[in-house]
Order: sequence, then structure tokens, then C-alpha cells
Amino acid sequence: MTSTASPRTREKNVRTQTGSGLVPFITQRKGEDAAPDNLIIERLPSGPQLYYADEDPRDRPMKGILWARCSFNPVDDRRMPTGEPQWKFIHPYRQMITMARLHCQVCAEPARTPLGFSFLAGPRDHDPASPLIITNQPPVCAKHLRASAALCDHLERDPMVFLAQSAPLYGVDGVVYGVDRDNRAQAVAWPKDPLRFNDPRIGTVLASQLIRRLGSFRVVDMHELLQELAAA
Repeated sequence: MTSTASPRTREKNVRTQTGSGLVPFITQRKGEDAAPDNLIIERLPSGPQLYYADEDPRDRPMKGILWARCSFNPVDDRRMPTGEPQWKFIHPYRQMITMARLHCQVCAEPARTPLGFSFLAGPRDHDPASPLIITNQPPVCAKHLRASAALCDHLERDPMVFLAQSAPLYGVDGVVYGVDRDNRAQAVAWPKDPLRFNDPRIGTVLASQLIRRLGSFRVVDMHELLQELAAA
């Protein structure tokens, strides 16, 4: 998306070759554009709060946080989005839906496997020994693991696979807003790290991605995971 209200979010998930037929559900399509920038900030007893001037309940789908608007193309007979894929960008609402439901980022079906949830990352994205592993990438179902690893440049055909038994919600990625001298809402900060739900800035953030923290996980390689799934 191109509005100042919500910068286009670069995608690190599947990127297929032209004509392969596989386009991830969360990929933004040509014609799906950001809504006009019509944001306002009101000062409440609890602190400043960011709103759309014409807001409705669908704008706060997750824990009361304002979400970046983006239009939707028509869907096909499989209820998958249509239109030319914009491979480098993630649709903010579809990312939120799949992450919230723990559905596959490729097909939007439930992603749980007999072994848990598979979250893919580039081979150098995370230190598995870190006390905190967070991700903006929805899980991948067993059916699409092999294709995801083979077709995503970022995964380098050798993804780090976090096989998680739990992945609690953690926070959001987004842009923090304030007001200018004329009391108009304007973007004031682009946090490098996700904002937790209890962050004092959460009331003035326009969120574009839902973040989960991986818990009770083990790290496996793709070959090992496929073998274990076949046995299961």
C-alpha cells in the first residue's frame, strides 16, 4: 500500500515464479490499495486515541487496535484473492486473519499438523537460543511446506523451521501517530520492533501486522520435518 497512513510491508513469505499458479493468500494483489488518509486523534481521559474519521467496528479487529485499511479484490471459486500478485507486499488484513486464526499463509486453511505449528524463517533470521522469538509470518500447513521452502528466495531453500506447540499473541507492527501544529494526525514514529499490546503508544498506532511469540518449540530442518510428518 502507498498511503502515509500505513507503509507497504515487505513480504518474506512465498514468492512463486510466473505461471506456477501458487500465490499465497496473504500476498497483496494489484488493485488492492490503501484507503485515503483520513485519520484523527482525540484526547481521552485514558490518553490520546487514533481513529478513522469514518470508522466502523471492522477497523478494530484485534484487541481494539486500529488496523490499516486496504481494499480487497474479488475472490475466485476457491475463495482465494484474484489479481496480479504484488510479491513483495503483504495484505495487512489477510495477514491479521491468518495469524489470528493460526491458518496457513498460503492456502488460508488451518495450519496445525500432528506435530504442532510450522513457522518458517530464513536461515539467519533468528538465534534459536534467544529467550524471545517473535514472528510476523503466519504458519504454513503441511501441504505447502515443500513449496514454501522451494519458492521463497528469502528462505534460500534451507529454512529454519520452528515447530511450535504454542504461539501466543505478542503485539503488532505499525506506525505511531501524533498531531502537528494544526492538531492534524501525522505519522511520528516507525518502531523497528513490534509494539506489545500493553505499550503506552498502542492507542495511537495504525497496525499493519499481527505478531506472535513462539513458545514451547524446537528447531528442525525441512527434511527432518517432512520425515516426521510422514511418520505421523
